[in-house]
Amino acid sequence: MLETVHNRFIAMTILFPISLFGAIVCIFLWLRDIRIWARSGLPGYRNAAKKGVLQTALATAGAGIVWFWPDVSILGTGIVLLGLYLQGKEVREKIWTNEPAINRFFGSVPRNNSKR
Repeated sequence: MLETVHNRFIAMTILFPISLFGAIVCIFLWLRDIRIWARSGLPGYRNAAKKGVLQTALATAGAGIVWFWPDVSILGTGIVLLGLYLQGKEVREKIWTNEPAINRFFGSVPRNNSKR
């Protein structure tokens, strides 16, 4: 006898936490690009921040696909990975030389703009 699972929590695979983590990482990288652009005013980070909106939407949509349609969870995970791949392909200026890893992680750069 064939039984179907109607509860999304039972049918959820390991791909949902992976996709959710990928979407969170994409959001973090996008917000970090915005912070670096706001502090430094570099045009590469401005373009990365603008394109990061679409990449973050793509990653979030992929995580949503995994949540709402667990049958096609591999497709949703692939969409999340595509958003992360596109996030990493943006061309940005080199702004760090010998700063500690925690400053790079949070996007701490000296202010170079005259707006503030």
